[in-house]
Amino acid sequence: MRHRLPGSAIFVAVAAILVTTAGVARAQSGDDAAWEPPRTADGQPDISGVWTNFDPTPFEAPDDIDLDRLAPLAAWFPGSNRPQRAPAMPASEADRRRPPQGPWGDGPGSAPRNERRRSMVVDPPNGRIPVRDHARATRDYNLIHLTDSYMNHTPWERCITRGVPGGIFPPGYGAGYRILQTPGYVVILYEMIHEARIIPIDGRPLPSGKIRSWNGASRGRWEGNTLVVEVGNYNSKGAIATNIATRGARGLPRTEDLRVVERFTIAGPDTLEYEVTIEDPAIYTDTWKVAMPLNRDSTYTLFEYACHEGNYGLANSLSAGRAEDREAAEGR
Repeated sequence: MRHRLPGSAIFVAVAAILVTTAGVARAQSGDDAAWEPPRTADGQPDISGVWTNFDPTPFEAPDDIDLDRLAPLAAWFPGSNRPQRAPAMPASEADRRRPPQGPWGDGPGSAPRNERRRSMVVDPPNGRIPVRDHARATRDYNLIHLTDSYMNHTPWERCITRGVPGGIFPPGYGAGYRILQTPGYVVILYEMIHEARIIPIDGRPLPSGKIRSWNGASRGRWEGNTLVVEVGNYNSKGAIATNIATRGARGLPRTEDLRVVERFTIAGPDTLEYEVTIEDPAIYTDTWKVAMPLNRDSTYTLFEYACHEGNYGLANSLSAGRAEDREAAEGR
């Protein structure tokens, strides 16, 4: 059943859309439009350093408001989507790592945060992932039957990987990324699951289709100030997104036909615009796109991610499930 929101709630939803739209227009016409990034020794736009993505924006737009119908009102509202810094916290490392009090959730209080937007999914225009019914049913079945098998959990819960592109979707904590550049390569070190993703940019083709992996194979190239990364050669064991911050995308299955195109555009000294287009015809009725800014933070420290879900949480979950099975068999 669909529920209609009161007029005040719709007004708030409209305002959120419009703030984002006006902010984007202003950012494109402001000082950053003429900014040119420094270059590495081999001529790449220099995107090296530590970037974070603390972001309160919902992954998908709500499905009970006709946001497309309201979008033309955007011109009525000024606003900005530029990242805002929370008030500084004490300088000690322990205090810096303590989650802040307020609306932003986890992460250092001094870290830059993006303003809330309508959704991270920007295409289709309604902000919703175009999922096929059978894929949605698989996701829902696994979620309901988590204690039946470890295979019903996402790779993140099993401490394997958050995936590509899922590893860049905001996790709420452990949201740091260190980018390194060398001749012929760009490397992204993910704080969560402590993965190092090596992206060749020397024009080599994807490996044979017989070679498949959890995170696929990445091949990059520079188009102006944008690093374009095409990803293929996935296995069918992973999920497009893995943790609860991605809501309805969490646990959606994938096939070996998954294709991903990422774009990292250096848009200012402290802004790296991230955009990813996802295509998997057996899972989605159309391609879809996610976009968000990453923010440079020279004060942020990447910490070891000691993933204990696989060591304790997963085993305990399955043990509890077997206890429920015994009680059901005994008629209790």
